[in-house]
Amino acid sequence: MRGSEHRETPSTARSRLTTDAAALGLRTVRVPTAVGVVSVRVGDRRGPVATVFLHGAAGSWTTWTPLLEEAARSGAPLPDVVAFDLPGWGESESPRDGVDIVRTTTAVLEVIERLGYRRSVVVGHSLGGALALDLAARAPEMTDGVVLVSPSGAAAFDAVRRPIRGGLRLPGLAGMLLAMRFLRTLGGAAAGFLRRLERAGLLRVLSSPLFAAPRDIDPSVIRALAAEIRPAAFVAAARAAAAYDESSWRGIRCPVRAVQGDRDVFVGEGDAAALSAAIVDFRETTLDGVGHFAAIERPAAVLALMKRVVADVSARRPR
Repeated sequence: MRGSEHRETPSTARSRLTTDAAALGLRTVRVPTAVGVVSVRVGDRRGPVATVFLHGAAGSWTTWTPLLEEAARSGAPLPDVVAFDLPGWGESESPRDGVDIVRTTTAVLEVIERLGYRRSVVVGHSLGGALALDLAARAPEMTDGVVLVSPSGAAAFDAVRRPIRGGLRLPGLAGMLLAMRFLRTLGGAAAGFLRRLERAGLLRVLSSPLFAAPRDIDPSVIRALAAEIRPAAFVAAARAAAAYDESSWRGIRCPVRAVQGDRDVFVGEGDAAALSAAIVDFRETTLDGVGHFAAIERPAAVLALMKRVVADVSARRPR
């Protein structure tokens, strides 16, 4: 059924982020691409389909560690994991010629192919969701399915293109973009400033709109924000989103499943309808009591959705 939606209620689990790839059965691989060296965490090769994870702006591969730990606890670790530090974030090099969505997804495709995969299920958070959809539109032969986690949608694109009108619709995103522009003026001092905010407990307060229950967020998440916020990269990513033509998503034919929180300040009321109108096989799940980081706040729910997508695309493949 096209564009169907259902809601799920919250649990009280508290998720932490880890930088220990080995503890999750992953290893770090650095892959040269046209935009620079890209760092990925990869698992053992078990099959022909990669499970690709694309984080959002101000993130890294560690965004997905609560979900990966949840899978391990369930006794069914995810196979063929390829978790990216996107160009300009984490341990990946900054693009030599600036940030561009199409060039970024081209680099993602380069990495997937260099690792020996020809097909993938792509999971994208926030801006990583837009990247996942671009992959599905431009490389349908390599994209079996897409899972969008708190994805950037029509309202977010409007907010970066038309700051006044769009900012009124998504004041949380407009406020973050203004903060990033200020931090960018600090240059190299921004990292130290953010660390001081984190140690003083102020970064938790400032980032509270991102989460439905800020007090319940593990300190490791706040430390990761302090470490991963790259103001110049964030502003550049916003410019790239403003220049991107998302009309290409109308050609997507693989199943696309989205999950978002009912308290996500970066999602507009019409986002799901716009995606449903553009994508033939689109469905959305809303999680009660969740903000912008559904994979951190409710990893079990996101994992269950992923497994349903994997089972769905597996059933569709020719035997």
